Formats: sequence, structure tokens, C-alpha cells
Amino acid sequence: MPACVPTRNDHTSRSSRPPRASGIKRTHSPPPPPRGRRFRISGANLSASITVFLIAVPMSLGLAVAMDAPLEAGLVSAAIGGIVAGLLGGAPLQVSGPSAGLTVVTAELIQIYGWRTTCAITIGAGLLQFLLGSLKTARSALAVSPAIVHGTLAGIGVAIALAQLRIVLGGSPQSSVLGNARALPAQLTQLSPAAPSIGALTIALLVLWPRLPGRVGLMVGRIPAALAAVVIATAVAAVATPGIARVDLPSWRSHALPELPQGPVAALATAVLTVMLVASLESLLSAVSVDKLAADRAAATPKDGTAPAMPAKRSDLDRELRAQGMANALAGMFGGLPVSGGAVRSSANVRAGATGRAATVLHGFWVLLAAVLLVTALEWIPLAALAALVMVVGIQMVSFAHIRNVHKHREFPVYGATISGVILVGVLQGVAIGIAVAVAFALHRLAHTRITVSEQEGRYLVTVRGQLTFLAVPRLSRTLGRLPQGADAIVELDGFFMDHAAYETIQEWRTTQTALGGRIVFTGRSGGRIAEPASAAHSCCRPWTPWRNHHCHDRSEHAIASAASTAAASMTARATAANAGDRRGAHWLLSGLSSFQRTTAPLVREELARLAAEGQQPSQLFITCADSRLVTSMITSSGPGDLFTVRNVGNLVPLPDTEGEESNDDSVAAAIEYAVDVLKVESITVCGHSGCGAMQALLGGAPDTPKTPLWRWLRHGLPSLERMGSRHHTWARISGRLPADAVEQLCLTNVVQQLDHLRAHDSVARRLAAGTLQLHGMYFHVGEAQAYLLTEGESSGTGPDEVFARVAPGPEPGPEPGPSRPGLTPQPCAQPVRAARAAPGTAVDA
Repeated sequence: MPACVPTRNDHTSRSSRPPRASGIKRTHSPPPPPRGRRFRISGANLSASITVFLIAVPMSLGLAVAMDAPLEAGLVSAAIGGIVAGLLGGAPLQVSGPSAGLTVVTAELIQIYGWRTTCAITIGAGLLQFLLGSLKTARSALAVSPAIVHGTLAGIGVAIALAQLRIVLGGSPQSSVLGNARALPAQLTQLSPAAPSIGALTIALLVLWPRLPGRVGLMVGRIPAALAAVVIATAVAAVATPGIARVDLPSWRSHALPELPQGPVAALATAVLTVMLVASLESLLSAVSVDKLAADRAAATPKDGTAPAMPAKRSDLDRELRAQGMANALAGMFGGLPVSGGAVRSSANVRAGATGRAATVLHGFWVLLAAVLLVTALEWIPLAALAALVMVVGIQMVSFAHIRNVHKHREFPVYGATISGVILVGVLQGVAIGIAVAVAFALHRLAHTRITVSEQEGRYLVTVRGQLTFLAVPRLSRTLGRLPQGADAIVELDGFFMDHAAYETIQEWRTTQTALGGRIVFTGRSGGRIAEPASAAHSCCRPWTPWRNHHCHDRSEHAIASAASTAAASMTARATAANAGDRRGAHWLLSGLSSFQRTTAPLVREELARLAAEGQQPSQLFITCADSRLVTSMITSSGPGDLFTVRNVGNLVPLPDTEGEESNDDSVAAAIEYAVDVLKVESITVCGHSGCGAMQALLGGAPDTPKTPLWRWLRHGLPSLERMGSRHHTWARISGRLPADAVEQLCLTNVVQQLDHLRAHDSVARRLAAGTLQLHGMYFHVGEAQAYLLTEGESSGTGPDEVFARVAPGPEPGPEPGPSRPGLTPQPCAQPVRAARAAPGTAVDA
């Protein structure tokens, strides 16, 4: 009987998963549409659809005003975007409608070609979107530098804000951004107070409405700010300025439909390409943002203490692009504005609690009904209020968070070039300028490499800043050749790329120097060796074994042999599987030893030599289970010399009076005595874990033949089983949740019971009485990779309240101060007591 057996209840395994070519969808694929109804109309979706509808109507009218398009065209696009893109799209929570990003482009197209030709261009852009989505190119569109994308949207936002400012001030926008900017001073000298007052009131309401304090703010905050601003501005305008310019919705009988485009083919093709590019990028970026918002909402714990919602599936961007193409084709066919996914509408949909595409589709139906039934009410809205609303949207497109992020990644010149190009010469030209600047910067970074050499006390420090390509090989070879032969050197590489030519140059120089007696060490910028894990450069407490890739050898063979040995029924099959397992185990062990000698031994040789000379001085005795899934050095971030470890089946500590009677086993007591009296450890930790096979065996009861060595050992765990069933002891539990099942409850109780057994040992009792020893309990959940520490506090009951508190991630430890030489060999630092010991300052969730 194995010591610890898996606790997974399902019967799947890695070997039983469908192969990649099997055609079966994997978990990260977009979910297939459910049979029957395409969406479910729940209360949350109905409420969210009304919220989005109240935002979409004024925004659609405002964008139509900004584009100098027929006002009803904005309502047509909002209805088609909600219904068509909502039904067919791959981002169920995204809300589509008139595109704010296409405001400048569409306005220019209307001025050049007229409204009906612009509708035909929208149809062409939609068909091109559908074609690109069918070719599965949506993910490739996101490969464009974020600096270019955000710069494009910011430039469009500046153009929108300047154009709408003209309307807010009582004038009419011009065709270019520079024209609007040049005309502002003259317009400011001829102001009429009506339109600016209504515009200022709208902007103030948009800014202050979500920030109203107190109970009033909570009550009115449920009303969308856009709706509240437009309604209040309309009411004030009706009383204070009855002659102000208002919305004029013409009869649907005069609604203009598309016509065949007329003009130069190259110019028309450029227009189609521009509309397609901007609409696609805006929709895809909005879909990705909606995924993040939905994931954040799902991860947030509700205030009522219920479990958080399940996260939504990742959007199918190719399907979304095809749906946007269909929506644009239909919008152009029925005389609507270009359509794209909108961040404002989509974020409002997510925050309103929408759970599926029903909210998006219903919002489209509400817009359609409003376009038919609420024409009279919509015609009361002042144009200045709509212009102010769209102007705020344009200003919000210039995100300071994006600017900070771009600046942090040293791509602000690309962002600045893109936004300048969009403002000065146009959207497509601005994107081309941004791409050209981004390529130039990438080539400059790839070719610009700085190599410096410094000497300190006979050792050389070679610092390489930048990428190592064949372009830098002559300079690198010349610099390395100037170093004395056989000299000790540290090569500090601060870059992200090294091609084959540079690698060969460095390796040949290193081989030559090593053969002549030199010692060459490669480090990163922080001083950590290149071969170490990433965290090793920032902390002296290093994980000594690179265990993460230890399953890369013979994975498929291991899975097949494991499944075969499980399914074998005959003695011959068992013998065959055992022989195969021996060969596999020997190969695996030899491969691991070779990997240690190649990668890890050079890193730890000096430290192990020091420990061999000084002897072991551990501060901890760590008693844990022999389960193969429990890697003590990993979960405690410990290295050689830190822990004195005892591992046995079930992390049991036999009582002193039972040792040697039947089991004839004094090994645990001997280890305790040696650790406490000879090594003078400061603390002892008993660590249990989830899914312990020993605890499962105890719960299953004793077999008919209890005299096997395993069952003679497990009898030391019977007190834990009795403690769990006793009414005189409070059950140990995990803070924040109840134990998952009886096995987990027994695992927790067993840790508490074994601590009582430890106190019965004479050596432990003496040190506890003297105050020089501490005992700690620990529980590690394997599936969650989460550690819990035992805390004992007085409860309101009759006895101690044993609670295992979750250990929260703490800050990354920094290097210890000391007289070290920057860039040279790191100074040794004392190994602190590890996470198994609840030292002051340890992050624990109570």
C-alpha cells in the first residue's frame, strides 16, 4: 500500500487527454454556442441593457452631430451594432455602435464624397473585416505596438475634442484639426452665452455626477452620468434658452441609403482601408479590455460573502471581427454610421452586471424602439449638450495611464509621432508614421550596444548594455581580446537578445580564458548569475534546485507506462511494467544527476564546500510526510544547511513510551534528540499536507492483517483519529473556509496531535521550559500551492481554538547591506529562518 495516494476523484489523466489534432476543443478555446436559445434573458441582463441604452442614445446622436451625418444614422448604427454584433460576436459582453475612433475619418469622407458614398465605403470596410476575420487574422492585429494604437486613439480624441468645442461655443467645426485650432481665438471674441452655458453645464454634470457624496450620491449614482447630463441640460435649455439649436430628426421617409461610390479608385480603396483598420483596432482592443473587466469582476468577492462569480471565457477575436464586419456592412446598407466596439458602452455593460450577450442585443432593440417612438422627445435635446458629451469622450481617449505606461517602456517617441501624424496629416498616415518610428527605434536598440571594462584588484568587470547581435561582434571581440590571458573576469549582460554569432564569440573567449587558468562568471545587471532563476538575482535565499523542468524528459513514455501499470491485471503484465519502471526510473535519475552536475553544481559548489568545512548549523527541525509531491526546499525557500528534515509516512511523531515496543523503531525520537540537544535547533515544525494517503488509510480502518510494517507504523496516528472524534477537543480548521472533507480534517488534526506528542519527549520538554525552543504547526495544500500556519488563541468556548491561517505572499527580500563591490562577486549572506517559521513580520491572513 503506498504511503500517499492521489485524492483526485475524476478518472482523467494526462495520458487520457485528447491530442492536439483530435479536433476536440480545449479549455482555453472559446465555448461552443449552447443548443436551443442563443442567450438567456435574466434580470441582470435586462437591467444592464436599459443602462447601456440610456448611454447609447445620447452618445449616438452626439457622434452623428460630430460627423456632420444625418442624426438618425447614429440610431441606425446603435441598433444594428447591438443586435447583429451582439448575436454573432465573439465578445458577448462587448457593446457595439457608432465609432468614436472613426469620427474624424467619417467626417472627412462625408465632406469629400457625400453621405451616400460614405455609406458605400462603410459596406466595403465591413466586407473586408469579414474577410480578415474568416482568415483568422484578428490576433495578428494586436501585434501592433500599443504605443501606436494608443497614439492613434489619442490623436483622434484630440481632433474630436477640438471639433466639438467649436459646437459648444456656438459655431460649426471645420474639416481639419489645425483649422479648428486656428479658428478658436476668433470664435472666443464672438461668444453667445446660450450654447457655452449649456455645454459647460453638461460637462460639469458628466464630471461631478459619479462623485456625488453621501446617501444622495448612492441613490442617483445608479443613473448613467451621460443620461443625467443630457436630461438636465435639456430641461435647463427648455426654460432658460428656448431658442438654442436643437436636434432635428428628419422623417424616416427621407432617410438616405448608399449609392455606388464615385471617385478615384485609389482614394476610395484608401478610405475603405482606413475605416476597416480603425474600426477593427478599436473593436479588438475594446474586446480585450472587456475580458479584463469581466475577469476582475469575477475575481472580486461579493460583499454578501458568497463565492465569486466564475470568470467569463476569453473572447473569440476572429468571430468578433467577422461580426463587426457584418454589422458594418448592414449599417452602411441601411444608411448608418460605421460601427465598432465601444469601451464606454462595454465597460458600462460589465459594471451594470451583464452576464451574456442578451444585454447587448436588448439594448439594440431599445434603441430601435426609441428611434421610432421617441422622436419628439429626442428633438428637445440641445446640440451643445450632445457636443459637450462627445467632447468629453474625446478627451477621455487621451489616457494619462497609457502615456505613463508608454513612457515606462521607453516608447514615448513612437506615441508622440503617431499622435502628431494623426492630428496633422490624417489617421492612416499617422499610423504609418508611428510604424516607421517604431521600426527605427527597434533597429536602433538592436544595433546600439555599449561595452565597458573596469578593473578592481586584479579582477575585470565587462559590462554589456544592449542587445548582442552580429553587428556588435567586432566591437565585443576587440574588447574581450584586450583583457590579459588567464585573467579573472565577470561579464555583466544587460540585454534581452543574443544571436548565434555573439554567443560563439563569448563561448570561444571563455573557453580560452578558462584553459589558461582564468575564472569567468556571467551575471545579469543585478549581479545574479545568468544560470540562476530570475528571483535569485534579487535575493540571497536561492532555490538550489532548478526543479521546474524536471518532467521534460520522457513525459509521454512515463504517462503511457503509468497507465499500463494501472490497468494491468496479470502477474506477467505487472512484472513487465515493473521492469520498465526500473529502467525508466534509472534513466530519469541519471538524467537528473547529469543535469545537476551541469547546471546546479557550479552554482552551489562554493556554498557546499563552506558547509562541509564548517559543519551543519540548522535552525529548524522540519518533520513532514514522505509524499513525493511535498518538496520541502521549494515550499520553504530553503537551501543546504537550513533545515534538519525528518520525513516519514504521515508526518507522525510516536510517543516516547511506544517507541521500541512493537515497531522497534527509534529513528524519529533519535532525530528529535539529536536536533534538540546536539544541533540546538531553535524551532520544530510539523508539516502535514492535503490528500495524505496515511490519513486516508486511517479513516478507512484497520485491515484484516494489521501486522504489516505499514500498519504497525500507522498505529501512531490512531490518537489523531481519536482526537478528531472526541467531544473534548475543538476541531482544527482553516481560516476563511471549512475543511473540504474528512481527510483534510484529519490532516489538520494530525498536525495538532503530533505537536502534543513532541511535547512528551524529554529533550523537547526541557527546552520548552527554558524558553529556548518553539513548536509550530503547518499545513500545505498541494493543489493550491498554499501554506497555512497554526495559530492558537483563546476562543469563546472551553478550550484552545486551533486555526490554520493562510500565509500571504510577502515582499521580495532585498540583499543584505554590507561592504560589497558593485558588479563583482556577491557577498555571502546569512540564511534566515524560512517560511515554515512564523517570524515577526510574516504575512499571514488570519
